[in-house]
Amino acid sequence: MRTHLFAVAVAAVLFTLTPAAQPQLTLDYSAMARTIVRQLALTPGERVVSVGHPGTAVELIQQIRYEVMRVGAIDLGVVDVLQEPVPASFEAAVLERGARESRVHYKAMFRDVDAAIMLPGANTSHPAYMAMQDWLKDDLQERRGRRTIHFHWVEAGSAYPIPGQPLPSRVAIDAFYQHALVETDYQQLARAQRTFAAALRTGEVHVTSPGGTDLRFRTESRPVNFQDGDASRARAVGGVVLIDKEIELPAGAIRVAPIETSVEGVIAFPPSQWDGRPVEGLTLRFAKGVVVEVTATTGREAVEAELNRAGPEARRFREFALGFNPLLAVPGRGPWIPYYGYGAGVVRLSLGDNSELGGEVGGGYVRWNFFTDLTVTVGATTWVRDGRM
Repeated sequence: MRTHLFAVAVAAVLFTLTPAAQPQLTLDYSAMARTIVRQLALTPGERVVSVGHPGTAVELIQQIRYEVMRVGAIDLGVVDVLQEPVPASFEAAVLERGARESRVHYKAMFRDVDAAIMLPGANTSHPAYMAMQDWLKDDLQERRGRRTIHFHWVEAGSAYPIPGQPLPSRVAIDAFYQHALVETDYQQLARAQRTFAAALRTGEVHVTSPGGTDLRFRTESRPVNFQDGDASRARAVGGVVLIDKEIELPAGAIRVAPIETSVEGVIAFPPSQWDGRPVEGLTLRFAKGVVVEVTATTGREAVEAELNRAGPEARRFREFALGFNPLLAVPGRGPWIPYYGYGAGVVRLSLGDNSELGGEVGGGYVRWNFFTDLTVTVGATTWVRDGRM
């Protein structure tokens, strides 16, 4: 199981959220379900299972199951994960043994499943989903077209605060995500991502910021993952890395593991948190994809503690991700980072294990670092300037 940590880097501007700027807060579960099932592009007879959390998203589950049946696919119902938080009296050893054993049997149960939906409250550490993920890995060779949709929203920590800015209410975040899910122009999103991906093949990527980030790398022939919302069987058959078969909704980012030895330069962080402690003025210097120098105004020992505990892979550059969805962009009023940085202009520069992206770094440690003020240039073309596409 991977451990996901994060830091947020921004040039923060203070605003207030006026009543006129607030979104419509009524959730349309039917519209959301239609969109999710439409993006799966199910054909009659395909078998679909959902993985969810007891008592969570009940109204949505009902609508999804109906939509699956309406298009002629076979609804196999919902597999509930263990309700969390678990009672304090539960023994960790019992839970670990139970998870190992159930994963094996879930895989046997899911042998004929064509598509699965990870619902709010479930995540990739739950044995039911891990069993489906085992089939996705097998399918990279079998080419049957198994795929999953990740629709986990807030429960998996998808919304990130900007330093000094509070997150919106849960209700407001749900409404924001619903709007992006239902109203995104998925064809335009796919075109924009593929245009950028083609550019990535042609030259060096240069990432800079007013705070001192100055990083260069190449992607060459590394697989580019398109989180454009296409969860069809045809798309899954052509998948070359695991996450090509795990489609996030809302949609929005491209993800790629650069050639590790090509990563050179500096990432500069404004206030962040490492090892559970605050860090100021942090810079990480890379040579051939490895952190070779750590400096900080305060908190350097916290950074070193986290990296040392995680092992040498924690000092390796993992991933470049760029958000493209304008409906998930950082709001100008009441700013926050929606859905894992999938909004237009948001950049993720991550550390650690990039095996799911087709990279060479293992170890399990993953740290996501989000930036909203970067300039991204490929060759002679600037694609993002100061956090804006």
